[in-house]
Amino acid sequence: MEKSTIIGLVSGFIAIGVGMVLKGANITALWNPAALMIIFLGTFASLAIGFPMSELKKLPKLLVLTFKQPKLMEKQELITNFVEWGTIARREGLLALEVTAENVQDPFLKNGMKMLIDGSDSEFVRDVMLEDIHAMEERHKAGALLFTQAGTYAPTLGVLGAVIGLIAALGNLKDIDKLGHSIAAAFIATLFGIFTGYVLWHPIANKLKRMSKKEVEIKLMMVEGLITFGLGGSANSIRQKLLVFLPTSERSQEAKGEVAAGGEKAKA
Repeated sequence: MEKSTIIGLVSGFIAIGVGMVLKGANITALWNPAALMIIFLGTFASLAIGFPMSELKKLPKLLVLTFKQPKLMEKQELITNFVEWGTIARREGLLALEVTAENVQDPFLKNGMKMLIDGSDSEFVRDVMLEDIHAMEERHKAGALLFTQAGTYAPTLGVLGAVIGLIAALGNLKDIDKLGHSIAAAFIATLFGIFTGYVLWHPIANKLKRMSKKEVEIKLMMVEGLITFGLGGSANSIRQKLLVFLPTSERSQEAKGEVAAGGEKAKA
């Protein structure tokens, strides 16, 4: 479960609800079916016009993704695995990793290992895997764009809702009570538009982009690891190649771990 999404949503709704109370506004004013329809149905209508059905039907799945922790391999785990696999490949050849490749859970990594073991050229393997990553990035961009556009449309639709509400309010000029109520209701659509645009849709798009970036980093790390040990790189060269994907603080920790492991081997 991605806790930050839950925390963000709860905080956002509390901010609006408590903020209205502190400002002296009646929170029941938020229940405005007309405003809800203009914003939510209007935003969906705009997306339906702007995007093909093949992309629109992914909306529920994309929403669910923001509540889930991505199941990705840890970078330190990848370094350890590649160093081990590189050592085996140098000592016994790539075919010695055939059984290991079958047990790899990540489909992207498994496919790359199988291509190398089957004798494919390292540059060919790199090209295939990079194209796979590029295609994945394009799919992720299309998904994030749905919410980016929704965040653009919603505030403008809020203004449209306010205009519609003010038109209705102008019909009640002779009744001061109704006039005040109509004007207040008119701006509820603006509130919904701004809230959904900048507290829901744009942040969701940003989270999807961040998740995509993290997955791309992991897959690029896999590509470099595979190519390095596929070309017969030593355990140290593989480690140094992959350490660049870690933050500086984690690189020093990884290096300390390597030294400690080397000391234990020497004692043995």
